[in-house]
Amino acid sequence: MSTVHTTHSDSDRSIRRPIRGLAASVLLLVLLLGACTAPNDDSDDTVPTPQPTTASSFEYVDCPSPNIEGVQGLDFAPEVRCGYLTVPENRGDPEGKQIRIFVARASATSDDPKPDPLVMLAGGPGGAGSFEITGKMAAGLNADREVIFVDQRGTHLADPLLKCPEAEQADNDAISIPFLSADATQAQVAANEVCIRRVRDEGFDPAAYNTAENAADFADLRVALGIDEWNVYGVSYGSRLALSYLRDHPEGIRSVVLDSVSPPNVNIAEDWWSAPASSFRAIFEACAAQLSCATTYPNLEADFFATVDRLAATPEVVETTDSAGRPIIVNIDAFPFLYAIIMASERGDASGVPKMIDDMANGDTASTVEAVLALQTPDFFLGLGGWGLALTIFCGESANITTESAYLARSRDVLPEFPEEVFAVQPKQGRLFQQCPVWDVPDRPDLSDPAVSDVDVLLMEGEFDAATAPAWVEAVTPHLSNAQVVEFPFTGHDVLDKSQCAKDVMFAFLDDPSAPVDGSCAAEIELVFTTE
Repeated sequence: MSTVHTTHSDSDRSIRRPIRGLAASVLLLVLLLGACTAPNDDSDDTVPTPQPTTASSFEYVDCPSPNIEGVQGLDFAPEVRCGYLTVPENRGDPEGKQIRIFVARASATSDDPKPDPLVMLAGGPGGAGSFEITGKMAAGLNADREVIFVDQRGTHLADPLLKCPEAEQADNDAISIPFLSADATQAQVAANEVCIRRVRDEGFDPAAYNTAENAADFADLRVALGIDEWNVYGVSYGSRLALSYLRDHPEGIRSVVLDSVSPPNVNIAEDWWSAPASSFRAIFEACAAQLSCATTYPNLEADFFATVDRLAATPEVVETTDSAGRPIIVNIDAFPFLYAIIMASERGDASGVPKMIDDMANGDTASTVEAVLALQTPDFFLGLGGWGLALTIFCGESANITTESAYLARSRDVLPEFPEEVFAVQPKQGRLFQQCPVWDVPDRPDLSDPAVSDVDVLLMEGEFDAATAPAWVEAVTPHLSNAQVVEFPFTGHDVLDKSQCAKDVMFAFLDDPSAPVDGSCAAEIELVFTTE
């Protein structure tokens, strides 16, 4: 049943209202969330919420050219206006070090634009609006209203950029050894030591690059730009940031769109494997329901788990060449195989996943090797991501406020078929319980409170999302009295980029956030699994 879920202020329960006359159905995947949150810290040393400050200021600058060296397709369009918001690194010390947040404004192409802009909160953490603006403009996001893109503190064109090319290179290099090995973990930990030392040697405080300060930056930005009210879109980590922004600084927020939600009250470091678990099973069920897929891969689920077991015990080692024609050894233990599947529905769609599983189950490594090589960070991009922002958030706000034993217990609960060694790495290549003691930042349990609000909120979630579990929506909606949920079948992480339907649903919501959304176009989404 394809549904819009709406929550209302007269009830504490989420009320599901079917969309009538639908020809297809959307499967809502509900996994019981375990103990995913840390208790609130009500002690005297709780860190106060950073407040917007009069110390902030905004100035326009020429847009950087190039945006990314050697990638002309990501250069800023001539009509884009760029600038910097200057804010305190730490709002607890407003007279201390100042940092700059990069902003790019894409004016509406309409002759009669809407008065309320849309501000985009990038995911990651560590992603940047400057990576996304060209694609989003090409997709027409700024057709009817201005869209504002932001490089959050510590990311690409912000000043400073808390980069860590050494850690990204360590992940690249791990392609040639067992990814789950102690050697790979030690290399990643050593790289993090180098990076946090550099951050501190340059005079910056890694602890200040957190979600609370990040949210306050957006509150300051709206005021500095003279915008009375705007709409907020957040994807993945950006949805966590959007909820934190809504919770702490609701002034001037007209509506919120949450895409692939990562709630602050779900500890992602503890519960992360529940997202791939639900994605794998949704793909298996979808294949079984499609005659050609079910006929070609009659034992898909069993073959999958058997292959994970086999690769964990005996990796496949393949000699091949990379995209530049250089010889390279690709070592496929269980994790690279799983990561290729996890990323398939995020980078594109899951149509080739059953074939990839079947190929590997039968000793054909080609499709997995191709996928793994494509996931390497290219040389031109090394050091452009906001690694410091990512580690401070994943460590201080998640890993540090749970335990490795709780993480392992939750992982076994959602994927009991997996061998224990797979859980040495989190689904997005993190080794948080080894990295975080090195990335030494304070614990922030105070940032785990849910957002409680009556602002109109649209949540969009993909059935195949392997990065943020569809079930996590249920951790958000009870606290939002005017929320609507649209689910998208056969769709992975970052719904907005996957279909015109998602864009149309969002545009209609932004035009009238209090009106019931029509998500019926989601029922028309189809996916044919590869069987040749």
